[in-house]
Amino acid sequence: MLVSGKDLLDVANANNFAVPAFNVSDYAMMNGLFEISEEKQSPLLIAIHPDELSHLGTDVLPAIIARANRSSVPVTIHLDHGASYEQVLLAIQSGFTSVMIDGSMLPFDENIAITKKVVDTAHAVGVSVEGELGTIGKTDNEAEDGAASIIYTEPDEAVTFVESTGVDSLAIAIGTSHGIYPASMKPELKLELLKRIKAKVNIPLVLHGGSNNPDNEIGESVKLGVNKINISSDIKASYHNKMREVLADAGVREPNTIQPPSIAAMKVTAAQKIDLFNAAGKAKLY
Repeated sequence: MLVSGKDLLDVANANNFAVPAFNVSDYAMMNGLFEISEEKQSPLLIAIHPDELSHLGTDVLPAIIARANRSSVPVTIHLDHGASYEQVLLAIQSGFTSVMIDGSMLPFDENIAITKKVVDTAHAVGVSVEGELGTIGKTDNEAEDGAASIIYTEPDEAVTFVESTGVDSLAIAIGTSHGIYPASMKPELKLELLKRIKAKVNIPLVLHGGSNNPDNEIGESVKLGVNKINISSDIKASYHNKMREVLADAGVREPNTIQPPSIAAMKVTAAQKIDLFNAAGKAKLY
C-alpha cells in the first residue's frame, strides 16, 4: 500500500477530501498513526521534516517502508519542507515516495527554478513533488521555520508556477502559521482566496500549519478544495502532554509503561483530524 504522493492526493482531489499529513520524529508515534489510520480506514501521509529526519536517521526508512507495505490503507512517505536539492536527493535515495521542495522564501523565478530541478529528478524515478508558493507564518520557537509575516499566494502566480514547474501538488498561503497559536493571536483563513486559487489550479492544494486552527475554518477549507493538511504541533502536544502526566510518577521508567498512554492520547487527536478532513473510510477509493 506504499504509493506516491500524486497517487494519494489525486484521489483526494477527485473525491473532495483531504489526506492528513502527520509529522513524526518518533517511531512509537509513527506506529500509533498507522494504527488510527487503519482503524478509521483513512489514507495516511507520513511526513518527516529534515530536522526530524536528522533525529530519526535515514536507517529507519526501510522499517517505515515495510510497515507501509503491510498496511491496510494507502500510505505515502513524504519529505516535509525540503530546503535544498541535496536534502531532497537524500530523501529520494532513502525511499521516500514524495518530496517537498520549499522555495517559498526565494524570489519567484528562483523558486520556479529550484522546484523544476527537483521535479525533473524526482519524476524520473516515480517520486512526486510538492512545491510551495507564498509563505507560512511561525507562532513559537518550537515550530518549523516560517516567515515573519505571511505573503499570500496570488492565484495568477500559482497558475504560472504550476505550469512552469510541473509540480504534483501545491502548498498555498491563505493565513496559516506553523506551531500553536498564542491566546493573543487569532488565526483566520482567507477562504475567498482559496476559492480563487482552486478555480485556476487543478492539482491538489496543500495547507501547512494546520494545527490549532478553528475546526470550522479547516473543515470549510476541505470543502473548498484543500487535499492535504499538515498536522504536527497538535499531535505532538497531545503525545507529550500525556507523557508529562505519566512521568509525574518518578518511579516510572519503562517505555512500555510511558508510551502506550501517550500514543492513545495522540490517536484521539489524530482521529478527530481524520474526521474533520472527511478522510475516514476513504481508503476504499484506492
